[in-house]
Amino acid sequence: MATQIPAARASRIGSAVAAGFGRLRAPFAREARRRRRQEDIMVGLLRQVTLMTEEIHRANLIQHYRLVVDQLDRAIDDPTLATAVSTLTDISERKRRAMLYANREWGILLLAHRVGAMDWDELLGTLRVLCRNKVFAEYWERTVEHRRSLPAESLEARVGRAVDAMIDELADDPDEWWIVGPGTEATPP
Repeated sequence: MATQIPAARASRIGSAVAAGFGRLRAPFAREARRRRRQEDIMVGLLRQVTLMTEEIHRANLIQHYRLVVDQLDRAIDDPTLATAVSTLTDISERKRRAMLYANREWGILLLAHRVGAMDWDELLGTLRVLCRNKVFAEYWERTVEHRRSLPAESLEARVGRAVDAMIDELADDPDEWWIVGPGTEATPP
């Protein structure tokens, strides 16, 4: 003989079971929400740490360039220091100082691009104007061997190739120095 359970009683049992499962799930749901909040907080913290790391890197670059520029300024002011810093030979003291200053300008422009103060097009535009300067052009010609030792894909090498193209274009047609040619449209870093 089968036991018969009235329909009303069966639905109460089903409701009680469902409520029991609901109570069991509630702590797990709260735990899942808490875990999601923690994950969101961690992602936010990682983003902030990444930004801080990039900012520290830029600050270190600026500090490094500050030290280099300070040394170059001292070398420009003191001929004995200039010979210690410069690798160029057979030039007058006055010319050496001018070459050191051109090197200083080159370095400052690269730094400006590296830290985001100047985008690729601004860098090339500024260098295009600088290439018209006879002292910078001579500096560039005299230091060609220095740039050959750079890794091919380094920023300095890529910008150097663009400057080489600018100087070649300027030599070909000095009246149209402002026109951007195919050699200077290198892919920005």
